[in-house]
Amino acid sequence: MQTFYRLLFVVATTLICTSIFAQNVKPRISPARSVSGMVKKANITITYSSPSVKGRKIWGGLVPYDSVWRAGANEATTFETDKAIKIAGKPLPPGKYGFFLLPRKTGPWTAIFNTVPNQWGAFHYDSTKDQLRINVFPRQSADSTEALEYKIGRKGFSLDWEKLTILVPVK
Repeated sequence: MQTFYRLLFVVATTLICTSIFAQNVKPRISPARSVSGMVKKANITITYSSPSVKGRKIWGGLVPYDSVWRAGANEATTFETDKAIKIAGKPLPPGKYGFFLLPRKTGPWTAIFNTVPNQWGAFHYDSTKDQLRINVFPRQSADSTEALEYKIGRKGFSLDWEKLTILVPVK
């Protein structure tokens, strides 16, 4: 009989703890997103978390200039290709990469493909693990994009957020 009461206690404790934990789990403010497409016979997938502007100053504010940024929220954005491609004319082997940006107040920004895809933010970013770095040129958009969004097109992919678009050419 003692074994029965012990088992009952363990089951009841587990149910109570599970219920308390489930009540405390909140959905992420910046939802997870993924976009896939084909560029020049290569299947490309970009996985990211999509923060919203919410009236905040984004460039030079929430996203500081001259600091490596995870190009999204939460975990670092990942970029995956199943075939070798060229990014701005430079080779990128097939694989999964952490995708980062280095925004600047003036001049070109740096797009970074890092060999460590699974990272939280850019807190442990290591430039010695970079596979490829290229210059990209942000351009002003006529429309404002509230939630960060990646798009894949025939000529590459873009990040659109607030009033900026960053195009990364793929061949």
